[in-house]
Formats: sequence, C-alpha cells, structure tokens
Amino acid sequence: MPDPVEALGKPASDHGSANLDYAVVCMLTRTMKFSREETLDRLESVVESGDPVIGAGAGTGISAKFAERGGVDLLIIYNSGRYRMNGRGSLAGLLPYGDANEIVVEMGHEVIPVVEDTPVLAGVNGTDPFREMAVFIEDLRRRGFSGVQNFPTVGLIDEDSSFRQNLEETGMGYDREVEMIREASEQGMLTCPYVFSEAQARDMTEAGADVVVSHMGLTTSGDIGAETALDLETAAERVQAHCDAAKDVNEDVMVICHGGPIAWPDDAAYVLENTDDVVGFFGASSIERLPTEEAIQNQARDFKEIEF
Repeated sequence: MPDPVEALGKPASDHGSANLDYAVVCMLTRTMKFSREETLDRLESVVESGDPVIGAGAGTGISAKFAERGGVDLLIIYNSGRYRMNGRGSLAGLLPYGDANEIVVEMGHEVIPVVEDTPVLAGVNGTDPFREMAVFIEDLRRRGFSGVQNFPTVGLIDEDSSFRQNLEETGMGYDREVEMIREASEQGMLTCPYVFSEAQARDMTEAGADVVVSHMGLTTSGDIGAETALDLETAAERVQAHCDAAKDVNEDVMVICHGGPIAWPDDAAYVLENTDDVVGFFGASSIERLPTEEAIQNQARDFKEIEF
C-alpha cells in the first residue's frame, strides 16, 4: 500500500479509488489520539494493578488539565459540563438550550489541545435527528476524540412516564443511543455508555461497549446537586445488577459506576468495596463542580478575612 499522505496528495486517477480509501482511513486513524486498543490496554493495566479506573467529566480546559494531573484515566466532555461550570444544574444538558453535538465539538477545541496524555471522549446525543451519525462519529475521530459516551441521554427520563414512552415511539428513544454506540465501536472508537437498567446493560454490551457506566441518576451534594437520590446501599445493589447483566453478554467488558449518591471518594469506595467486578468510577460534578464550589468559596473567604 502507498504512503497515506502521498496518496491523499495525488489525484484519484494516479492511484485508484482503493488506495484513496486506504489513505483516508489511515489519516482518520492518525488523528484519533488514542486507538481503542491503546486505551483498553491502559485501562486493563490499571485494573490489573488493583487501582480503580477513574473517568472525569471536563467542562473547561482547566478542569481537564488538572484532572489529568490528578491521574485520571479518561476525560469525557459533553454539553452538561459547560452548563455545570456556568453554575447551572447538569440536567440543563437535556433541555433545548443548545445543540448538544455542536457544543461538544466546540468544547473539544477548548479541551483537547491542553490534554497531554489522556484519551478524551465525546458525549454524543445519539437521538439527534439532524445528523448522519456515521459521518458525525467519523468527524469526532478526525478532531482527536478517542471515544464516545451517550450523553445527553433519554435514560435519565423515567421509563414509565408518558414523555419517555412518546420519545421511544417517535424515533428518539434509547435504542438510537445503542445504535450510536454500535457505530462508534465499528469505527474503532472506545465506547463507554451510560446504562440505567439491566436490559440496557445487555443491549449496550451487545452493541460493542468497552466500558459500561452504571448510572445512578443526577449527582447529589453541592449547591446545584440533586436532593432526591438512592441511598448508597441500594445504589451498590443496582450497580451490581447492571454489572452482572453486562458480564452475561461479554465477560471482558469493564463496568464502572457513576452518579446519584456516589458523589465523593468515600461514596465510590463504598460501592467498589460492596460489589464484585466493578472496577472504577466516573465523576463529572464529583470531580470538577464539587471541588470548585468549595475551593473558590474558601479562597474568597480567606482573602476577605485579611486583617490590616
């Protein structure tokens, strides 16, 4: 096969369409900073060492930079990160305040250049009816994203509500998110989907999920966190159920936990200690919002208390 850069620089008549296709594929692969295999090798090494796999949501470049310095294994950016770091609740990401998929592309410009050696995943709105998902996933690869997650997700909407049922009936349901994950997996990207039930854990694993993220709902704690949530014991039981369902499909799939009452390191430790085969935690509000709320407030107070 020819060098892909040289192939792209020549007209199609000089090398044939097959060589041009090869060149395009190679160039797309080059711009994805970490291949799926590279990232999985890293994560498996973390698990084998006995350390937890930690993913961090990053709504700003500075969040990403310092989460990376703290040693996180994955960085995930999506529209709620922008809203969250602007003082709004994370559920703003589910409401019509902006184009979620366009926002994640914009955030990529802010975050990816400051990240040195950590895979960055894009939160993709898989139900977006105005995008050809295969083309959009390919574009994310070209922009340097190494994987995807399904966010915004209809999974946060009560399955028994008429609104959720109507979304499912009109082509904007969770099954579209499953198909997005399948497409990303087929394109060689790391896939880390949120799941909210055992059935969804099975569906996402069958679609090729590499890391299943067991979602316990909107994160509690802090100024704009949820006040309604499960208790930790129930959360651990649900995480275990999701894990078991995913492992029934593929025993090699990784499972980590997120959200609800799992807000602080001690909470994550409790869940990890009280489950089997759950290997880590993904924190968004937990890693960037909650520490920021406390740090800025305390720093401002310390300045204000200067005596002179």
